[in-house]
Amino acid sequence: MTNKRSAGLLLFREAAGPAAPGAGVEVLLGHMGGPYWSHRDDGGWAIPKGEYEPDEAPLDAARREFTEEIGLPPPEGPYLPLGEARMPGGKQVVIWAVRADLDPALMVPGTFTMEWPPRSGRMQEFPELDRVAWFAPEAARGKLIASQVVFLDRLAGLLEG
Repeated sequence: MTNKRSAGLLLFREAAGPAAPGAGVEVLLGHMGGPYWSHRDDGGWAIPKGEYEPDEAPLDAARREFTEEIGLPPPEGPYLPLGEARMPGGKQVVIWAVRADLDPALMVPGTFTMEWPPRSGRMQEFPELDRVAWFAPEAARGKLIASQVVFLDRLAGLLEG
């Protein structure tokens, strides 16, 4: 079991155009980059987030990771805490929601390097997120990796309350 921790920001905005019943907002998700995710759409999207060290405040890390993954400054708050959830690998993830609008075309993704193809000795660079898009909550449920759906439920509860 790992003791790694990640923090991230879930952007939401008023839905553009006629919204589906009960779907007055949209959320911004990022499609995970790299060769393992390139052909996966459903279950291949995530909330922009990343790891942080024990000496870094989680909200500061969430803001930093947003910039690293999206390439844009994080939106100003208020930041609404959606709490923590443990991912299947044991990582603890904490997410804040923030109302903001962002044009996905402005994204300049951060990158990571890995050996590809495996055991080839060749290092290649890939985007952390290869694209971002806005989704109504019901559509987002099918796109998100399953372990992060809890944050959609928490956002819905917060907005209904």
